[in-house]
Order: sequence, then structure tokens, then C-alpha cells
Amino acid sequence: KCPLVVLDAMLPRQLMKIQVKNPLLMELVRSQMEKEDPHFGMLGMAILNTGEKINLTTGVEVEIVERPLFDEKDGVMLALKARKRFRITGEVANAEQGWTEARVEYLDSSQEEEDEMEESIDGDRMAIARAMMKAKELTAPNATMENNASLIERWVQLAKEVERQPGQIDDLLLELGEVPPADQPTERAMWVGALINPLPAMGVAMEVRPALLTATSAEKRVDIACDGILRSIRHMDKSAPMW
Repeated sequence: KCPLVVLDAMLPRQLMKIQVKNPLLMELVRSQMEKEDPHFGMLGMAILNTGEKINLTTGVEVEIVERPLFDEKDGVMLALKARKRFRITGEVANAEQGWTEARVEYLDSSQEEEDEMEESIDGDRMAIARAMMKAKELTAPNATMENNASLIERWVQLAKEVERQPGQIDDLLLELGEVPPADQPTERAMWVGALINPLPAMGVAMEVRPALLTATSAEKRVDIACDGILRSIRHMDKSAPMW
């Protein structure tokens, strides 16, 4: 069973630095630090059209990457690195120590895409091929962008002009690593989501992380990423401000 914490809809590769005063979470962190691989499950929330907030049932496993700093008055300072995605498969229950836990199934992008291809024999055989083609558009030269830059290149250029502190985008790119290849459309979509919705937030893109985590096909994930980055570019270059 995996201990679960509802904090934010993180995506794989993201790094979160956060100070929390919740006694239960502090106790969970203490207990995890006794293990060789200190980690727990992180879930976010989605806001429905009705305005109601619901806990997501898909999230990420986060690793506690630096020694937590505990302080009686200020709580605990945590650095959390998001790793693999998971889906809750069993009943969510309280552990003996008080925190929430559930059985989870870890999700592997290539396996998901393979399953999708096998299951699409009666349906849409071209869905994964389309997802790969669309994923290519994220790094291909784009005639609608300044100097034929790709969507990712243009987003990075514009984001550097509005970053909250010098070096924020360079640090973010280091944190995320190389862009996954186009033949891994889900991974590429997750990477783009982590780019345009960084931690801490920059306020230059729509929130796409819950949608990416809950999307049920590779093509849908790539569509969400492409739409999100394009809207963000249009917002930053002021051709279509969102707010």
C-alpha cells in the first residue's frame, strides 16, 4: 500500500520545494525517512464545472530528495521529486498512524501505448500514430512562430522574458532533462505539461496537469499539451491574452 498526500497535481520530473506545518504529514515524512527509498503518493484536485473540488485518483510517486528540515514552529521544509505515475486501484483507507493509504497501480507510458494499440484492433488503429505525429509538432520548425522556432523553443524564449527570477527557466530545463522523443508521445506530453505549469507557478499558462493525469489516451495527452503550450505562447506574445 502507498501512503497518499493531497497537495498538488504534479507531473513526472517536477521538483517541488514546500514548507508544511501539517503534523500528520510531518509524521509521515519522519516515518519515510527511516526507509532506504523515502517516498509517498502525491495527488492533486480537479475543479468540476459545477465548482466542486474532487480528489484525483491518478497521481505521482514523489521521492523526498533532500534531508527534510524540521522546525517546531515552522513545520518541515521538503524537496520532492515526482517520479512515476500511478492510479488508485483499491479502497482508500486510514493507516494505523493516521495518514491515508491505498493500493495503487504504477503506470508505464510505453505499456499504456502498447495496450492502446492492441485494444484498438476493433477501433481506431491510427490513434498512436497520430499521437506521434502531433508530438513531433512540438519540436518541429513552425512557420507561424518567429524565426520558424518550434513551439517548445518559442515558449522558452518568451518565458525567459517574464521569468520570476533570473535563471528560473534554465533551472527548470535542467530539472526536466531532455525532451522525450516523439515516438514516446505520452512522455513528451507530460514533459510539456511540466514545462508550462512549473513549480512555483509562473501564471503564463492554463493549468493542464490534472487533465494530463486523467487523460485516457496518448493522443488526448498530446492534444492537451499542444493546446496548452500554444495558448501560453499566444498569451505571452500578447496575440491572445488569457487574462
